[in-house]
Order: sequence, then C-alpha cells, then structure tokens
Amino acid sequence: MTNPILSDWTTPFEIAPFDRISDEDFAPALDQALAEHDAEIKAIAANPQAPSFVNTIEALEGAGRDLDKVLSVFFTVAGADSTPRREELQRAFSPRLAQHWSEISANKALFARVAELWARRDELGLTPEQARVLMLTHRGFVRSGAALEGAAETRMKEIKARLATLGTEFTQNLLADERDWKMELTEEDLEGLPGFVVDAARAAGAEKGVTGPVITLSRSLIVPFLQFSPRRDLRETAYRAWAARGANGGKTDNRGIAAEILKLREERAQLLGYENFAAYKLETEMAKTPETVKGLLMQVWGPARARAEADGEILTGMMHADGINGDLEPWDWRYYAEKRRKAEYDLDEAELKPYLQLDRMREAAFACASRLFGLEFEPLDVPLYHPDCLAWNVTRNGQHLAVFIGDYFARGSKRSGAWCSAMRSQAKYPEVQTPVVINVCNFAKSTPALLSYDDARTLFHEFGHALHQMLSNVTYESISGTSVARDFVELPSQLYEHWLEVPEVLSEFATHVETGAPMPEAMRDKVLKAATYDMGFQTVEYVASALVDLAFHDGPAPSDPMAKQAEVLADLGMPHAIGMRHATPQFAHVFSGDGYSSGYYSYMWSEVMDADAFAAFEEAGGAFDPERARALAENILSKGGSDEPEALYTAFRGRLPGVEALLKGRGLAA
Repeated sequence: MTNPILSDWTTPFEIAPFDRISDEDFAPALDQALAEHDAEIKAIAANPQAPSFVNTIEALEGAGRDLDKVLSVFFTVAGADSTPRREELQRAFSPRLAQHWSEISANKALFARVAELWARRDELGLTPEQARVLMLTHRGFVRSGAALEGAAETRMKEIKARLATLGTEFTQNLLADERDWKMELTEEDLEGLPGFVVDAARAAGAEKGVTGPVITLSRSLIVPFLQFSPRRDLRETAYRAWAARGANGGKTDNRGIAAEILKLREERAQLLGYENFAAYKLETEMAKTPETVKGLLMQVWGPARARAEADGEILTGMMHADGINGDLEPWDWRYYAEKRRKAEYDLDEAELKPYLQLDRMREAAFACASRLFGLEFEPLDVPLYHPDCLAWNVTRNGQHLAVFIGDYFARGSKRSGAWCSAMRSQAKYPEVQTPVVINVCNFAKSTPALLSYDDARTLFHEFGHALHQMLSNVTYESISGTSVARDFVELPSQLYEHWLEVPEVLSEFATHVETGAPMPEAMRDKVLKAATYDMGFQTVEYVASALVDLAFHDGPAPSDPMAKQAEVLADLGMPHAIGMRHATPQFAHVFSGDGYSSGYYSYMWSEVMDADAFAAFEEAGGAFDPERARALAENILSKGGSDEPEALYTAFRGRLPGVEALLKGRGLAA
C-alpha cells in the first residue's frame, strides 16, 4: 500500500489527508523521502553539463518535494498535538535530518557548481529574483561550512547533529514540565476569581481528567490567575512553578542542555572564522552587529526601567495598604497592577472579556484583511489533525489564494506559545503551489471562548504572519512568505496588531457574548487609553530576556548560563519584582533551535518599523487607506525575501525609521 503521506493528495487544495495518516507512517515516509532527496542532490552535483542557473539552482529549488510533505505534516502534529510516540520519533528524526542537511552543505561537487555560478553571476543574465536566490544559496552553503576541509568539516557535522538532538530535548523537557504540573483548587480557592477564569480552570481540570478546577502552566490560564486571585499563597505557588519550568532537576532539567548548546554554537561560529556566535548570526540580519542590537535595547531599557520602578513603588504602597509588609514580589505585580488599572482607568478585565469572543475577534482579523487586501474567507470542511482545528479557503476576486487553518486552544499535547507555520509555501517553480498556513495559539478553552485583550492581540499578531505567507507572490519557495531576515519577519505580524486598536474595528466586532451589544464607547475609549498601561513592566521583562540572549552569544560561551543570566540582570539593575519573560531554562525561542538565538531582540527591531509603518496609514487616509494598503502588499507582504529588508521597507515608506515612534507607541517617550 502507498504511504498516505507520499501519495498524491486528492483532498481539497491538496491539504494533507490527516484522517489517513497514522504515527506509523512517518518513519517509513521519512526513509523514502530522504533517499529520494539524496539521489536528487547527487544527480545535480554529478551533472556532466556545465553549471547553469537552471540545472543547479533551480534544480535545488525543485528537489525534495516528498521530504517537504513528510516534514510539514510531522512537525505540525509534533508541535501542536504531541504524543509519546511522536516525541520518540522527533528524537530519532532530529539527528538524522541534521546529518542529511550537513551532507548536502558538505557536498564539494555541488558547492563547486554553486561557487562557479556565483563567480560568473554578472554574466548569467539573471532576473533580480534569480540573482537574489543565487546569492542566498551561495551564502547558505558558505555559512553552513561547505568550504571547510578535513577535521573541521567532520567536527561541523558532529556539532550540527548534536545541536539538533539538544534542541529537541530542550523543547520536550519544557513541554513535559508544563504538561505534568497542575494546582488543584477547592471551591474556596476560587473566591475572588472572575467567571472566565473559573470556567477556564474547570475546563483545564476536565482536560487533565480532574473532577474540579485546576491551574496549569498555560500562559492563558496562569496569567489571569496571577492577575485576579486574592490568595497570595496560591499566587506564589503558581508563579514559582511557572518560573521553575525546565529547572526542576531530574531528567527534564534544561540548564545543562543550555550550557552545552551555547558551547557548541560558539565552536560552530569559530570554525567558520567568527569571533563568537552573535557575530556569525547577526551578519545576515538587518542589525548586522551585536553592538547595534545592544544600542537599540539600551535606548529602550533606561526609560522602561524608570517607568517600572515608579510603578513598582505605587504597587508596593497598595500591597502595604492591604496589610502585607515587605517587598513586592513577582507573584504580586500582576495582581496589584490589575487592581490599579481598574482604579485608574475604571477598566475591569472581567467586564471587558465578554466583549472579546474568539469567533468575533477572528472575524475582525478576517474583515480587516478583506478591507485592506481584498481577501475573502470561506469555511472548509476537511479532516484536520485535531477536532479543535478549523480551516478556510482564502480567495481574492473569486480566485483561490491559500488555505488558512486555525488551532486556537491550549491542551497538554501542545507546546506553549503561539506561532504561524506554512505546511506548504507559495511558489511558482517548479509548478504553481498555493500556501497552506496554520496559526497555533494557546487560549484557555471555555464555552463560549473568551479572550483577554492580550490574547486578542496575539490572534492579530499571528494572523499578520499568516498574511505574509498568504499574500506572497514570488517564483521560488526559498524566498517565499516569511523567508526573510529574523529581525524583519516580525514586522507584518506586529504591524497587524494595530488594526485591533482601530475604534471602528472594536465597535463592529467587540460585541457582548450574551446580549450581542457592541462594546460601549466609554469602555472602548478606556481600552485604548490603557493600551500602554503597565508598559514599563512589559518592556523590562522583554528587554531583559533579549539582553541575556545577546550576552550568551556575544563573547565566550558561559559554562554556567544561570550565573551569566544573574550577572546580566544585576548589571542592568533588574527590578526585584519583575522576572524575565523567558528565563534560560524555558527560553525555547533561543534553545529549541537557532531561530531566535542572538535574535530575540527581533521583536523590538521590528517594532521600530511597525510603529512607523502604521503611522504611514494614519498620515494618509487612515487605517484602511487603500493606497497605503496597496503599497504594503506590493512592497512587503508579497515580496518575501526577494530583496534586502531595508530596500523593501524603503520602497513602502520612502525611508527607514528611528526609535522615536517605538518609544511613543509604548508610552515611554519623555
């Protein structure tokens, strides 16, 4: 029987046939796909004809179609609906895949063909897009170690394989700690909690097989618990468990893994001739150097820390007024910040949340995309990998453009956080293929599903990434969609968050779950005025994480990352009552793979641009100005990685931005 992963997918729009795929299909499918890809690569390298763009670069672009199918399906379910069997497979697959890619980058005959084309690039008559693909291909080979010889080449392969294994272990350890911890609550423990938190806790209990309500380490549940529970002892228990993920000792402890990863990254960079990993990693980003990154972060750190310290004094006074002496602790901040927000802005999240229905917020994201870019969304009834998933056919002017899949609810089988991925990316070579894009979130599940304002912002953020994939219009998959510099990839996502704050969007889609009435204008105004509330806290916890990430990689690898983390925070004067957004043992952005290593600053780098980009709409005809929307789609969203980020942004805006718009947007400007 044909393996369903490798068969022709006759489903609507060739979506993966999840109802026919079992865990036992993955290993044999990977074996076959790797063998096929290996044969394709060897045939390209051994081609007796002189290298040309078609027989080398385009041939590489067209190779590995079956491998793409296997990996897209497997990593989708491994991240969003893990099982012990899938975790076992992931541990087995990671080093094999690392070895496979290492062998390709170390293929001397193949690299020689690419290098020859690079040397003759001005004679080849390439289009700008082809020239870009050639440059990226050549650069990718060089940065992967293709020019290394002998012992250095062998060691590079060993490092890559080990890093792949360690990244998988780090992710699975974190998932295990998050999945296994729960705090069961009595009915008395629920006192003071708003209904939506109680409902989410009961739903979490049911998901855990517990009769009563529980608090888990899902951000969408633990954060509102820390905001609203008057029980300081329970807040402390929950916070300490949250902060201890990956650092509980035993087989799921990530501290030793983090140290080994940092050491191997340093060695990898030095094999390639770089002083340290940050210098290697940032060379291809917009920022270019660690010094530039630190300069941006420190410009923001000073105002943010000052605001946070002033806020902390106020919250400490509120706590003392409650008869609790001593210092404000990390498990106190959110509770008193919420009380202060209610007092100063008359804004109660328990009153706000019924207006932020998941279904309506998703409709709002769709509606904004329709007004801005002419997209329409039609529900699709197709088998997906989990009953919680929903799918839509995305069209423009009646023509199919993409498939969008939403997987919104937290569950024990899903890793934490929120992300966007493409099961298939847009391309026109070797044949036209439309994207299949997934947004995965971890919202607390309840009936009906209600979001916090932060949750709603996350929904818009991930949908911004999805638009970058869906509106892509390039020839080659390697530069499609979000295949851009890491510090540019967050621009479309963070920019799209701004449309959630457009008053007419809230007026139309923020409707009460029971009455259907629109959010009162006074409440909407309070929401918008409070948009920068507690921004000192939010900025400090983020920038601290970004600076620790940079310090890990900009210099000798620390033998004890926890000691290095403590040193960096002490030098910064980190406020006692604020924890890093991602402490080292749970810093999956940095340690589950190389994606955001030395690159967690990217969100703030992109925020400099997104604040300026939305100002372009406001300076024109408003949030839905058609000319600005057209310019955004034509110069950024459709272009993928077909040009340098600076060129793409300048084509849209006419210039590059400064940090002023970011400070103003966060309410931190002097």
